[in-house]
Amino acid sequence: MTTFALRSASPAKTKADAVVVGVLPAEAAEPAPAVKGRGRGRAKAAPDAEPVRLAPGAEDVAEAYGRRLAPLLASIGHTGAAGEVAKVPTAGVIGAPLLVLVGLGAPDADGTVAPTAVRDAAGSAARAVTNAASVALALPADSAALVGAATEGWLLGGYRFTAYRTESATDPVAPSEVVVLSPAARRSEVTSAFDESQHRAAAVAGARDWVNTAPGDLRPPAFADSVAAAVAALNKDLGRGATKIGITVHDEAALAELGCGGILAVGGGSSAPPRLVELTYAPKNATAHVALVGKGITFDSGGLSIKPAQGMHEMKSDMAGAAAVLQATLLAARLQLPIRISTFAPMAENMLSGSAARPGDVARIYGGTTVEMQNTDAEGRMILADALVRATEVEPDAILDVATLTGAMVVALGDRVTGVLGEQATVDAVLAAADRAGETMWPMPIPEEMRQRVRSSKVADLAQVDWVRWGGGLYAAAFLREFVAGRPWAHLDIAGPSFTGGAARGHVTPGGTGVAVATLVEFLRAAGDAGA
Repeated sequence: MTTFALRSASPAKTKADAVVVGVLPAEAAEPAPAVKGRGRGRAKAAPDAEPVRLAPGAEDVAEAYGRRLAPLLASIGHTGAAGEVAKVPTAGVIGAPLLVLVGLGAPDADGTVAPTAVRDAAGSAARAVTNAASVALALPADSAALVGAATEGWLLGGYRFTAYRTESATDPVAPSEVVVLSPAARRSEVTSAFDESQHRAAAVAGARDWVNTAPGDLRPPAFADSVAAAVAALNKDLGRGATKIGITVHDEAALAELGCGGILAVGGGSSAPPRLVELTYAPKNATAHVALVGKGITFDSGGLSIKPAQGMHEMKSDMAGAAAVLQATLLAARLQLPIRISTFAPMAENMLSGSAARPGDVARIYGGTTVEMQNTDAEGRMILADALVRATEVEPDAILDVATLTGAMVVALGDRVTGVLGEQATVDAVLAAADRAGETMWPMPIPEEMRQRVRSSKVADLAQVDWVRWGGGLYAAAFLREFVAGRPWAHLDIAGPSFTGGAARGHVTPGGTGVAVATLVEFLRAAGDAGA
């Protein structure tokens, strides 16, 4: 178990086993103006470019090395590129026996280092330092945002999902203590950010754990049970006087009584029946009310419109939207944010059997709207429809839904960017929250012609799909819009960034990423502040 501390000690004098410092790349020299001589122009020699150098926070280390620092960086070929890591024995030059140099990439235009760069650098360092008993982070950390970024980055970059792994002697050993060094360590806002970053990282890691769990072990009933256990544990931790989270779990019988035809249609082919988990967090000092809705398809085979086998194993991540909204709600309660939250997580397993939904079936959504199902692999919008209508009934000020909804959004934006669609003011607020959280999101439109396409069914109120190849992500958002009753709403399509099949990068590790948790909490915080 790693403990964390925040101190203002000198990184050169720390007795930790390893000290981590940031490296900035060389700056290009400004071209010199021509100097006129007798009858001909002469070019004045350009000044030397500033070499690769240590970042703020490591001044004492740079001073300790003195003139030896530049040759050292040159000899190991460190360029300061983002994520580049080198480990150097210090031979007593500084107190720690190991110096870990991690690239931060180029600073911002104003010369400052962004929190996202610090977070990624700390994450890269966490995977590089595998057997030190204690570590000191001497990255740029003179503000609350930077201290939080360094702490969160280390925790998330060092995340490992080990539930199914047999312990080995070669497994990396986490340090028993990590110290974040900051000249502002005694400021109240900095200590608050330090504490909150640990809770935020735990929430993101919780979402990753759910996504990474084998789909046979996290079918809808088991997922609902896991959420109930997490709520119970949090409520116990919060203690007396704190606002607790309420939870209701609707099983298949309750869903049938409610008339949640979308969830039942999608989950009908599985031997593990669907669930709808609803959380409530309602502090007395709440100044606003936000509803969160998350897609919880615990495994997506595509149903009778079956997916190709290649890559299907990653479809355990199709519940990443539910994981995000649930963990964001838990985190908001942990932080006791002054905002009321109503969270809806429909859960189903999209499988094949004699009871599975068929292309051509018509489902009646909660509230009565009918939908012609033409593609059973477009199942996410069906379960979200029920939950969105449920969300409108609690009359929130805004609704956000999060879903691994469409491959079309991945085609449009790649696998690291979330698409955000919906009512403009709410979309803008989500994008602002994402910027503060350090997550990459991009606005996408819902063209007016999509309304007609969504209503093109000849046998039902709405068409689930219309098989037009273009604009599938936009069509899906237009379909969801039919169920928000005109309320302020934004849809976050996380199909790309919810899961990483390749190598780790920065604070992001392979598998579930926990994307959108931080953005949702920043949105909730801002909504509460705006209503105060």
